[in-house]
Amino acid sequence: MPNKTYFITGGGTGGHIYPAIAVADELIKEGAKVYYVGNPKNLEFDIVTQKEYEFLPINVHGMPRGAKIALLKWGVQLLFATIKASYYILKYKPNAIFGTGGYVSAPAIIAAKVLKTPYMMHDCDAQPGLVTRKLAPYAHAVSVAFESANKFIKNKNFYVNGNPIRPQFKTLSKEDARKNLNLEDKLTLCIMGGSQGARTINDAAVSLIKQLCNQYDIQIIFQTGKKNFERVIEQLIRIYPEYEQDKRLLIRPYFEDMVTVLKASDIAISRAGSLSLSEIEAAGIASILIPYPHAAADHQRKNAQYMVEKGASLYLEDNETNEAHLKNLIEELLTNSEKLNTLKANALALAKYDGVQKIVEQLKNIK
Repeated sequence: MPNKTYFITGGGTGGHIYPAIAVADELIKEGAKVYYVGNPKNLEFDIVTQKEYEFLPINVHGMPRGAKIALLKWGVQLLFATIKASYYILKYKPNAIFGTGGYVSAPAIIAAKVLKTPYMMHDCDAQPGLVTRKLAPYAHAVSVAFESANKFIKNKNFYVNGNPIRPQFKTLSKEDARKNLNLEDKLTLCIMGGSQGARTINDAAVSLIKQLCNQYDIQIIFQTGKKNFERVIEQLIRIYPEYEQDKRLLIRPYFEDMVTVLKASDIAISRAGSLSLSEIEAAGIASILIPYPHAAADHQRKNAQYMVEKGASLYLEDNETNEAHLKNLIEELLTNSEKLNTLKANALALAKYDGVQKIVEQLKNIK
């Protein structure tokens, strides 16, 4: 792939960013030149600049619902972002563009369509988002994580690849993952609410930490989200003032290396973003899924229901998430090793480890 140039675009949340990063990494490994198109105010900027890729900034935000003036302003913003993306395409002349859906990818994909630059899209949800549904018919190839997405996509070059995930999910052992985090080799519970955190999950979980550690021989990894970290620590100090001395607890605002965190775990309490589910599957762990109720097109609930149907997860509604309900579900797994192991095995059976390689091969072949 020498001398080939690709634009990668997608952002806003980890579910859009990490699949894009996984594809970018593979392209670079094969000798391609990669530029990342994203919003410099979003998480993708931090991640991409750490990777030392070239970042091409565009200013675009999610489409507002309802208010006509806000919608008009957004339309103007999208227009200017598309013009800027067109400038980047004309300047750097990419051979193809790869977008992971969502509003951040829209300007570059629209510009690619106008300028007749080949593009491929990947959507990670059971029900693809608006940008994917609208622009997929003109794409040279479309990749999805879920077979059920087929009915929403009108494109003959359609592939069910799973999500692009990092290769370490296949190679890192549970024992080494725990050593890397300075944890003991014993049953581990991971609490996470996605890259932004989740207050509902945090509030229910923080009140359980002391009880769980005292009643069961477990350790806990807790990703609070950057916005919620101080709130969680304030609550924890009130409930469990000696928590800092407890080596069974690992609490951080955010973990860059979620491969190690999930591979170290046996159970995850999580939102139901598609990438999180793909990584839970690849790690072969049981999960308690609490879908974010305001996700676009209610896609997290659909993702979670898919996992429950496959016997890989337990389910809890966000508005029912409290200390009592969450404790019941956790104890259902801590006290029933057969059920825990069944969920783990079913999750692992759903794992797709070769999504990156398949997508890159398909991307290289579009013209």
